Amino acid sequence: MWPASTSSTPTSGCRWGSPRSCGTSASPCSSPPTRVASDSAGIGTGDGILLRLAMWACLTALAAAYVLRYAHRITADPARSLTPLTEDDRRLRAEGGGRADLTGRQRIVLGLFAATFLFMIFAVVPWADLHITFLPALGWYFPELAALFIVASVLVGLIGGLREKGTAEAITAGAGDFIGAAVIVMLPRGVTIIMNNASVTDTILNALHSAVSGTSSGVFAVLMFGVNLPLAFFVPSSSGHAALAMPILAPLADFAGVSRALVVTAYQSASGWVNLITPTEPCPAGPPTCDTSSRTGPCTRRRWWGSRRGLRLPSPWRRTAW
Repeated sequence: MWPASTSSTPTSGCRWGSPRSCGTSASPCSSPPTRVASDSAGIGTGDGILLRLAMWACLTALAAAYVLRYAHRITADPARSLTPLTEDDRRLRAEGGGRADLTGRQRIVLGLFAATFLFMIFAVVPWADLHITFLPALGWYFPELAALFIVASVLVGLIGGLREKGTAEAITAGAGDFIGAAVIVMLPRGVTIIMNNASVTDTILNALHSAVSGTSSGVFAVLMFGVNLPLAFFVPSSSGHAALAMPILAPLADFAGVSRALVVTAYQSASGWVNLITPTEPCPAGPPTCDTSSRTGPCTRRRWWGSRRGLRLPSPWRRTAW
C-alpha cells in the first residue's frame, strides 16, 4: 500500500501499517509467514486459502478506505495530522519541489521489479486449491524464490547502472539485512527441537488435551487467537512466531476435531493485529507509531503509546482525524 505522505499531507515520521498488517493477518499464501506456519503445522499452504483470501479482500478494502479518508482529512486541514510538520517538510513545501519524470532506464528497472513480484505470486500460489485448473501450480518455495531474486537483483543492478562492483556490493548489503531474520527463525526452531527431544511438547499437549477436546470450531479459533496475541507481541517476527507456536498449537486442532488450517489463520490474524501497535515491529504501524529512522527524533514511550492528541492506535476507538 502507498504512504499518504506528500508535500501537502504532513505525515512524515510515521509509516502506514494498517494495509500491511492486513496482508499479515490474512495473507492467502505469503512465503515467509504462511508457508513457515503451514510447514510447522504439517499442512499444505493451500489449506484454508479461501477463508484467508476472503479475509484479505475485506480487511484490505477497509484499511485502504481508512488511509485514504485520513489523507483527505489532513490534506484539507494539515493541523489535524497526528504527526506535525518538520523543518525539512516546511523547507520542501516552501521550495515547491517540481515533478521529475522517469528516465527510460528507471522505467525498465521498475518494470523488471514488478515482473519479478508478479512471477513470484504466480509461482507460489497453489492454483488448484482455488479451483483454477488452467494455470500450472509451480509450488515454489524459499530455494526457488532465492534464486529468482538473485537473478532479478543482478539484472536490476546492471540495468540501473551500478556496474559489476556496485551490483555485488548492493546484493551483499541486502543479504546482510536478512541475517537478523534468519537468527530469529533459527532460535525458535532450536527451541522446538529441544522440546520435542525432551518430550516437553508431548507433556504440554497431554495437559491441554482435555481442555480442547470436543471444542467447537468457533470457540477453538477464538482460543487460538487469544493464545497467539501475547506471543505475537514478544516475538514480532511472523516467521519466528510461527516456528515457535505451530508445533504445539497445530496438534491441538486434532484434539478439537477441527482443521489445522484454522490454527494457521488464527496465528496470522493475531500476528497482524499485534503488529499494528507493538513497538518492536520492524515496520512500525500507523497512523502513526514510532519510526526510529524518522527526522522527528528518537522513538520514546511517549511518542509510541500516546500524546496530547490521544492514543496512537489504528482502531475505531482512537481519537483521530475521523
